[in-house]
This record gives sequence, structure tokens and C-alpha cells, in this order.
Amino acid sequence: MSTGTDTGTEGTADPAADRKREQRGWYFYDFACSVYSTSVLTVFLGPYLTSVAKAAADADGYVHPLGIPVRAGSLFAYSVSVSIVVAVLVMPLAGAVADRTGRKKPLLAAAAYIGASATAGMFFLDGGRYLLGAFLLIVANASVSVSMVLYNAYLPQISTSEERDAVSSRGWAFGYTSGALVLVLNLVLYTGHDSFGLSEPDAVRVCLASAGVWWGVFTVVPLRRLRDRRVAPTGEGAVGSGRRQLLATLRDMRRHPVTLAFLLAYLVYNDGIQTVISQASVYGSEELGLDQTTLITAVLLVQVLAVAGALGMGRLAQVHGAKRTVLASLVVWTLILAGAFVMPADAPVFFYTLAAAIGLVLGGSQALSRSLFSHLVPSGKEAEYFSAYEMSDRGLSWLGPLVFGLGYQLTGSYRDAILSLVIFFALGAVLLARVPVRAGVAAAGNPVPDRI
Repeated sequence: MSTGTDTGTEGTADPAADRKREQRGWYFYDFACSVYSTSVLTVFLGPYLTSVAKAAADADGYVHPLGIPVRAGSLFAYSVSVSIVVAVLVMPLAGAVADRTGRKKPLLAAAAYIGASATAGMFFLDGGRYLLGAFLLIVANASVSVSMVLYNAYLPQISTSEERDAVSSRGWAFGYTSGALVLVLNLVLYTGHDSFGLSEPDAVRVCLASAGVWWGVFTVVPLRRLRDRRVAPTGEGAVGSGRRQLLATLRDMRRHPVTLAFLLAYLVYNDGIQTVISQASVYGSEELGLDQTTLITAVLLVQVLAVAGALGMGRLAQVHGAKRTVLASLVVWTLILAGAFVMPADAPVFFYTLAAAIGLVLGGSQALSRSLFSHLVPSGKEAEYFSAYEMSDRGLSWLGPLVFGLGYQLTGSYRDAILSLVIFFALGAVLLARVPVRAGVAAAGNPVPDRI
């Protein structure tokens, strides 16, 4: 591990105490930014931005950003896609700059506050301002992706190899805790907007903006406690473009084939996870006939149980190893899909059961995958490698939705479409089972934990 410079905390004679202090600060970035993913991206922004675009649409239902005809109902999806492209270009560049300068914290601050400001600015998204909404979504979604590269890159620097699973799981638990808390507050405001003297659109705009304020306020905690690390001079010049840097990172990964093999496995099964999460509300409303209140309550249930799931799977990993625990979670994900396939319509209790199962494996699957990958990253390349990891998590999660969409298009059945996602968990499990993680950790020059 690199020697730390003091840019926010005073070092002490007790390295373990310093490490614990940084870990507690690190948890709070998940606590800060997770409200964006939960309240903004998952619950409120999609329907609201679509309504704003429809209000500005012509008689044929199209809006014309930059003169391009776009169906109003597609604006949200297209904006998310553009934000992913922006993030893919910026993430490798940010990761390389962080590694070569050792200055992760200023970059984290910049990404966080750009994203938080864009989210808070959604308060002004009214009338027919669909272009403003699309722009703020692109900025906020790209910013959260870039910030997570830098945030994740701290994990191997603030925890020992034996602590890694538990620290990663606690970070996810903090994030799900804040997501659930803010979602409860937002739902109180949204459902009781008349008693607060607000119209329904005004209540939504307050909910959107409050997520940005929350993100910005709690980002102060990690910025005060995390420290930058000195890096040895490399003699390299300025970092090239994001695309060139990504190619350079992938070329470097070829020297660590186990790391690359794990990233491939993660890419496959995480695509399945992200598709289940993003399409669950569509499946619930279109195939099962559930109302919006049921769907939102189910999202809240996922958030609450994901806290327990992340911590519980972290404990299981301490006993059975992270790899085996993730493999077991992929079996559970497959059973979830099977349950969704046979679930009767107009049965909210069954849907809540499905949401509970998702919550119990969601946080742990993601937290332990992040922990496993951190063991496979060579020292000094944390941010650069985590930029590729984050792209697998956010920037490349397009194949699952495509398979889901094609499944529905070819069969006319959302049940067949949801069942088609089994291939991602089955193939991901096979690929992960073949990854010699222990050998990969040693090849990366990192200490090998007793259980992994």
C-alpha cells in the first residue's frame, strides 16, 4: 500500500485506528449518493421526465432535441444511454489521473458535487423543459458513475485483505440504509402533497432536488476523512483520451488474465442483476397488473432488506469465502426468475415475496463482487482498474435489456422475456467457478486471505 499524505486527517501512531477512521468516512459516500439511484433514477425521474416531454411534444407525440425527432416516451431511456456513453469516455481518464497523481479526493469531490448540483437543479424541471431534464440527467448519471470509480478505488487502500469483504458489505449496507430512509421521506411528501400545500408535480420536484442536497451534504464526511496517497513518479506524460486510456488499461489487464477472467464473469452475471432490477417494475405493471403504490413499496422493501442481505452475506463470506457466497447468490437469483415466471397476476403478496428475495441477495452479490475484484487489482492501479470494473457495472449493462426486449418482441410474453435472463446467471456462474481467484490474488502481488 502506498504511503499516505495528509489531506484531510491527521495520522496517528496507530495505523489500525487510522484505517478504521477512513473506513467509517468511506461508508458515508455510499450513504450520500445512493439516494440518487433509489429516489431519482429508480422511482421519480423516469415517469416525471416523460410527462414533461409529453407536455412539450407535437401532435404526433414527438419532441425535437437538436432537431432530431424523438418519441416523448423514449426520452428518458435515450438520456440514460447518452449518460452511459459520457461515463464510458470519462471513467478511464479519471481513474488513470487518480492513479498517476495520487489525488483521488479532489476528483471525487468534483464528480460528487457536479452530480449533486445537477440533481438539485431538477427542482427547476417544470413546464415543457424536457431539454433541461435530459441534460441534468446526463450530467448526474455520468457523475455518479465517475465518482464510484474513485470511491471504489479507495477500498484496497483503506482495508487489509482480511477486512475487505466486511468493509465492502458495510458500504453497501450504508447505501441501502440511506436509500430506504430518503425514499420513505419522499413517499410521505409525495402521497401527502396536498397537506404540505404542494401540487403533485411540485412534490416530485422537491423529492428530486432533496436527493441532490442529501448527496452534497453527506459527501462532506468522506472528504474530511479519506486521505490521498503519494505515488512513485512514473515518468509518463499527460494522460490521453478516455478511449485510449481504456484500451491501455485492458492491455495491461492482459498481464493479469485472472483479473480479466473475473471481470468477464462479473460482466455477465451483473448484466442479469441490473436487468432484473430495471425491468421489475415493467414486469409488475404490465404482466402482473400491479399498481404504482405496490411497485414503489416493493422498491422500499428491496432497500430495507438489502441492508440485512449485504451484512449477512458478508458474514457468510468470512466463513465460506466470497467466491462461494457469490456463486450461491447466483443460484438464488435463478430461483427468483423461476418464481417470477410462475407468479400469478394481481397477487401483490407474491410480488413482495419476490422483492424480499431480491433484497436479500442484491447487496451481498454486489458488495462481495467488488471485494473479490479489489483483491485482484495490482497495487498502484486501483482507480484505473476500478474504472473498467465500474464500466462493467454501469457502462456495459445493455445486453440484458436487449435480450429482455427481444424476448418480449418474439414471444409477446413478459414471462418468457424474464425467463430468458436465466442465461446470464447460469453462464456467469460457470465463468466465475472457473476463475482461480487465489492464484490471481497472488499474481497481482497482493496478500492472499485465508478464505476467499
